[in-house]
Amino acid sequence: MRRTTQNTTGGSPIEVPRGLAGVVVTDTSLGDVRGREGFYHYRQYSAIELALTRSFEDVWYLMSEGELPDAAARDAFTARTAGLRRLPAEVRDALPAIARAGAGAGPLAGLRTALSLLGASAGFRPVYDVDTDRRRADALAACAAVPTVLAALYRLGQGLEPVEPRDDLPHAANYLYMLDGSLPDAARVRAVERYLISTVDHGFNASTFTGRVVASTGADVAACLVAAVGALSGPLHGGAPSRALDTLDAIGTPDRADGWIRERVRAGERIMGFGHPVYRTEDPRSRMLRGIAQDFGGPLVDLAVEVERQVEAILAELKPGRELHTNVEFYAGVVMELCGLPREMFTPTFCVARAVGWSAHILEQAEDSKIIRPAARYVGTPPPQPVPTP
Repeated sequence: MRRTTQNTTGGSPIEVPRGLAGVVVTDTSLGDVRGREGFYHYRQYSAIELALTRSFEDVWYLMSEGELPDAAARDAFTARTAGLRRLPAEVRDALPAIARAGAGAGPLAGLRTALSLLGASAGFRPVYDVDTDRRRADALAACAAVPTVLAALYRLGQGLEPVEPRDDLPHAANYLYMLDGSLPDAARVRAVERYLISTVDHGFNASTFTGRVVASTGADVAACLVAAVGALSGPLHGGAPSRALDTLDAIGTPDRADGWIRERVRAGERIMGFGHPVYRTEDPRSRMLRGIAQDFGGPLVDLAVEVERQVEAILAELKPGRELHTNVEFYAGVVMELCGLPREMFTPTFCVARAVGWSAHILEQAEDSKIIRPAARYVGTPPPQPVPTP
């Protein structure tokens, strides 16, 4: 459905699709998604190849600095970001109250409050008023703090004391360490790291666009990230990995898959973990995560692979011409479950990665002085109407 919106600059009305689907709103050098090909990239590199061959710090550096680091640059960047993991006292001391206040909402809701407090206590200033180096420093500080905040809020919600970050652990390993207080094994670390790399950025999705809109106003980095997290909290954008696992729980065993899937397809219900608004072929993130899951093996993986096969086969039978493939959430949930992450931390873990992508977009948007200010088409009662007498 297309809608005509009045051009408020005085020109002719502009036709745009509902939800701005496919509308190009700016130029970016950060990456793109080519949905018909099943391919996406960070700058000039395949995101999946990066996930398979590089570290999270390498990709963080790429998004922040514009190039992959050499060994010396990687070491310096890793040391710098590791040194930013510890929270300011004002933020750390406030976390128990934030956890209590948001006990029913979870760590992602608390992150919004903590990020606002971090920006204020660390003296973040509007991106409009500071230079590129200060913007980048604020972005690094915020991204480094996100996993610390999320892990602490989770533990506080469980009645446990937060675990302080360690400077000697890589980003993914430190995050897992802060969640349960024990050193994770190498297989878990690498699996989670690959997931994190694969979800750093993915085009102009709702949360990324939201962060850029706020950045276009000149707001500080923390305000932009809070807005992005708010968009991610919506069930149409975030939260699907645990829901995809709920689907596998409901099916239970491979022999129940056929009947369960047919019933949902005939009822027109959505099967969580399948379908994507951009990809018209297999989601490359899902393909990579399937491989990671199969490396672990086990009944959950066998069930997931069988459910994927049967969903595609039953759709081909009952709704020919309608292709539906697993998206990133389906196998992401399986991988995180196998790595021991609690389900309420699936979407927050996604946020650990996406904060880096959001920050890169915020920094890029801050270089453009034009505020993002679209128009709306008024459809209410024709004005002016006489104001009723009291």
